[in-house]
Amino acid sequence: MSFRRTLLTSVALAASRRMAVSARTAAVSTAVPAVSTAVLTRTRWHSTTTTTVGTTPNVTDPARECFVTHLDGESDAGIAVVTLNRPAAKNALSRTLLAQISECLEHLRDSETTRVVVLRSAVDRVFCAGADLKERRTMTPAQVSSFVSALRSTFSGVAALPMPTIAALDGAALGGGLELAMCCDLRTAGTSAKLGLPETKLAIIPGAGGTQRLPRLIGVPLAKELMFTGRQLVAADALAMGLVNRADTGVMDGGFVAAMALAREIAPQGPVALRMAKWAVDAGSEVDLASGLRIEQACYAQVIPTADRLEGLKAFAEKRKPVYLGK
Repeated sequence: MSFRRTLLTSVALAASRRMAVSARTAAVSTAVPAVSTAVLTRTRWHSTTTTTVGTTPNVTDPARECFVTHLDGESDAGIAVVTLNRPAAKNALSRTLLAQISECLEHLRDSETTRVVVLRSAVDRVFCAGADLKERRTMTPAQVSSFVSALRSTFSGVAALPMPTIAALDGAALGGGLELAMCCDLRTAGTSAKLGLPETKLAIIPGAGGTQRLPRLIGVPLAKELMFTGRQLVAADALAMGLVNRADTGVMDGGFVAAMALAREIAPQGPVALRMAKWAVDAGSEVDLASGLRIEQACYAQVIPTADRLEGLKAFAEKRKPVYLGK
């Protein structure tokens, strides 16, 4: 609780200082309280979908439309793969698929053994085709509004996972599919990847975070261009823009291959340090530098008393690989 309070205090101090400087900075500071809310939401996010009381979904069942696989072995221990598996609809986001994604998030959120999450598709040549427009056509305006709210909540849950996340993009990631990928910390793309936000072609706009996350990733002018035109990007273009971190177009399922290579680089690092680094960047990037530095200080304070920090120093002195336990 003290850690959360420290973060919130840092943000609140930034808001107070901005309000005292000038009318212009006061106007800017009106957005700062939302950051405080975001920090709280990030730490205690829960699914807005419902599960039958008394039942615990088996999220590792590969027959589901979305399931979790916990990898093991010397190089893969600590890596969890979340797989989208709705081939009949190209992983289009229906009510059912959305609920199952939320169940997987609930499963992973408090996992003490998961160090990195890879989100991938089991469907050939498609990551996620976006919203299920066939289902959407059967909805009333009120139901559409409710569904989009649930979509935003679930996607925020992806962004709120405490461990690093990687979206492996093999095939089309369009509309809500790209919005889902942008909720992950990192993205990789293969030769079949096609990325875009084509909503304006349907006389709507991205409604699950696309108008906010895309500019934060590639800058406002490029984001506007992609949304205004509805243009689709291939892996090389997405890499050049900074929309993906790595691209592997030389092998089949290159997005997943690149994601696993990246996950294997991340998994051996200190688990507590990984989570605090993610938190420091996510929370600090939404406030001014002085407040961000206080957030960094609060996050650094969480790693000082850990056994992992001492193990890292000991391993360095003994010239061996550290064995981190996340404690």
